[in-house]
Amino acid sequence: MLTVLWDNDGVLVDTEGMYFQACKKVLGSIGIDLTLDQFKDISLRRGESTFVLAADQGVDADTVSRLRIERDRLYAELLESRCPVIDGVEEVLLSLHGRVRMGVVTSARRQHFEAAHAKSNVIQYMDFVLTKEDYTDTKPHPEPYLTAMERHGLRPDQCIVVEDSERGLAAATSAGVDCVIVLSEWTRGGDFTKAVAVVEDITGVPKEVLRRASPD
Repeated sequence: MLTVLWDNDGVLVDTEGMYFQACKKVLGSIGIDLTLDQFKDISLRRGESTFVLAADQGVDADTVSRLRIERDRLYAELLESRCPVIDGVEEVLLSLHGRVRMGVVTSARRQHFEAAHAKSNVIQYMDFVLTKEDYTDTKPHPEPYLTAMERHGLRPDQCIVVEDSERGLAAATSAGVDCVIVLSEWTRGGDFTKAVAVVEDITGVPKEVLRRASPD
């Protein structure tokens, strides 16, 4: 049975705007005006922390650590304030449930993942969830997907990844797994030439998944 490995942020839940807001606020407290273009490049394309901007300006490590804690607190509050599940997600998961295995492989912290899904019905469809605490290196490093496959006895040809960003695509392809990209306002315009398919929204995923599914 095929296993679908879902990214979380930007694919299942609409959290990128809240994360940007939290990063922008804490960086602004030390005089750094984080722009949307900088956020997209640093966080979504390169998979790095926006706190590199602070380090580049000579901000000491202790201050960066304090700012990171504050950013995480603000982000958790935003996630808990509303249910950010993307339109169509539950219908797609329901349509695939029982026909394929499914798991979430995210670079998000466990606390943020749980906050995002505190009011959602997404987790009930998943066979497993891996978060940032499960790996040493996060996306675009392949470790998240390699870890998921190792833990659950899967080969790359038994899986398909659903991502929305260049860093996620890089992680999947480096792990040897085919990747379907779901376009979003945050990542549209990225280089997705290595994806096996690019769809406009999540409702296009089942067609791409099921045509690759095959019995054991």
